[in-house]
Amino acid sequence: MLCAPAAGRALLLCALLGRLAAAGSPELPTAVNITWSSINFKTILRWQPKPSDYFYTVEIHGQTSDTQKKCILTAETECDVTDVLRNVKETYTAHILSVTSSRMDNFEEPPFAVSEKFTPYNQTILGKPEIQNYTQKDSKLSIVFKDPLTPYTFPNGSFQSIRDIFKHDLDYKLYYWKDQSSGKKDATTKSNKFEINVDSTKNYCFYIQGIILSRRENRDGQESVVLCTSVGRNILDEYGAEVFIIIAVIAIAVITLAIVLSVILCKRKKAKSAREKEPLNGV
Repeated sequence: MLCAPAAGRALLLCALLGRLAAAGSPELPTAVNITWSSINFKTILRWQPKPSDYFYTVEIHGQTSDTQKKCILTAETECDVTDVLRNVKETYTAHILSVTSSRMDNFEEPPFAVSEKFTPYNQTILGKPEIQNYTQKDSKLSIVFKDPLTPYTFPNGSFQSIRDIFKHDLDYKLYYWKDQSSGKKDATTKSNKFEINVDSTKNYCFYIQGIILSRRENRDGQESVVLCTSVGRNILDEYGAEVFIIIAVIAIAVITLAIVLSVILCKRKKAKSAREKEPLNGV
């Protein structure tokens, strides 16, 4: 008969102690402005604010994969989570826990903030293709370029390229135009080479970017550097018509000045000759 009241008093005491412990441990601030930043599958998680007297621990939750912890007890506000996102078609969320070092041993769940969902295959940005070489011979422009690499490796240790992951879902688009012109044309390939017909008397500028065909957003990758050919480049192509107009104006001015000076010198010479032929006064 005495057991039940004793058990009730024990539960009440535990509840009171729990409330006192909670009152003595104020809730820690949670992360805000959580963003995913990913280029070629290298993915960085960022958030705010900078912690003061507490730390952050990141938990990555996948739809079908086990929860994994990263950047445990960090005082930073960013975390490289690339290595736990290897299943690039999985959709992940990040839980950013606000913790103290002493609270890690506590069974109580720390406060945390949850990120937006992130699917690397759909959301990573394609980096710049690397143009290895290009030639313009007669009416043919040939361009060879290299796929951007990812942080992920094959079993032999070599790095996978974005083509190894996206396969036939990856296209490259070339934008090209005559030098000194604004009218662009484009061409598409699934290989690492472009060969296009051009005007053999003109120089061309161009850049390349990758495209993921299955995407509705973030389809276009970063643009490569802009390069220009120089085959058959003449002075007019190099400097433009404006420079020739300036040179022509200067030449006309010099010729006009020379003519004016010649006329003045000629008149002075005639005047001097006329004075020399006049008789001296008093003679």
